[in-house]
Amino acid sequence: MRSEDQTITVTIDAQAAGDRLDRALATSLAAQEPAPSRSRIKALIAEGRVTSDGRTISDPSRRVKPGQVFAVTLPAVHQAHAAAQAMPLEILYEDRDLIVIDKPAGLVVHPAPGNPDRTLVNALLAHCADSLSGIGGVVRPGIVHRLDKDTSGLMVAAKNDAAHQSLVAQFAARTIERAYQAVVWGVPRPREGTMTGAIGRSPRDRKKMAVVQRGGKPAVTHYRVLRPLADDRASLVECRLATGRTHQIRVHLTASGHPLIGDPVYGRKAGRGIAVQDGAGISDFPRQALDAVTLGFQHPRTGKPLRFDRKISRDISDLIERLERIST
Repeated sequence: MRSEDQTITVTIDAQAAGDRLDRALATSLAAQEPAPSRSRIKALIAEGRVTSDGRTISDPSRRVKPGQVFAVTLPAVHQAHAAAQAMPLEILYEDRDLIVIDKPAGLVVHPAPGNPDRTLVNALLAHCADSLSGIGGVVRPGIVHRLDKDTSGLMVAAKNDAAHQSLVAQFAARTIERAYQAVVWGVPRPREGTMTGAIGRSPRDRKKMAVVQRGGKPAVTHYRVLRPLADDRASLVECRLATGRTHQIRVHLTASGHPLIGDPVYGRKAGRGIAVQDGAGISDFPRQALDAVTLGFQHPRTGKPLRFDRKISRDISDLIERLERIST
């Protein structure tokens, strides 16, 4: 484990000629321990940690030529600072390489300002002891993807560096299967399609994400309406992610005019005129009505395809039942 930053010089050989810079560097550094993945190399380039002839390189997609020399600074690798805290976990699958859990709504994935402990990371540290992966000096051991605090559903975490790198690479290659079910205001038109707006920080509110014209990252969400609810004033929608941007489903659906019911950030003003019957306050649903219901990937060690499915959460199921009772 590196206790200090390490700068490594890479000379591009003839075999790598014409490759993208991030791919060429990842191949050249495969013998490092731990070996940085291609996505990690892209992050290092974005952080200004790759130079050539004294100039900082900022484009991971630039094509390399034989004989070019690049200096790559790998940051020190530190043990995670999060404390192990024994907490109940709903484990769907576990082996020596990875663990698949069903995250409840209300559980934060990793420590951050405002949520220093009692997170999924704290629980995983207690459950997996010292086997979790800690890559690149981050304090998110084992975490390869995230769910928002109030989004429930399936997550996979790595238990060693090799599994971490494999899963990160699968996410980067968009080969991970991820399906969500959401209850939204209104019924999207058409009832099946693809949302492609780039996502970045909202120019009006830096605490929010938004579909933006400049500076955003490409985002692709495939959706289909599973069934209309409340006389078309709401609907159950399946979303499948081709990319994984922050708040992607919430932002894309809001931009389409169909925010999630209960979303405290993107759906505050939605649905105020809907009828409330049987004592059910639909507009007061306490979280965004979003569940990660399907997760599929290739096992990092065996290559075997793994796929996990769960039923929609009880509180969202109850919300759907209440909406079904609403009529004009």
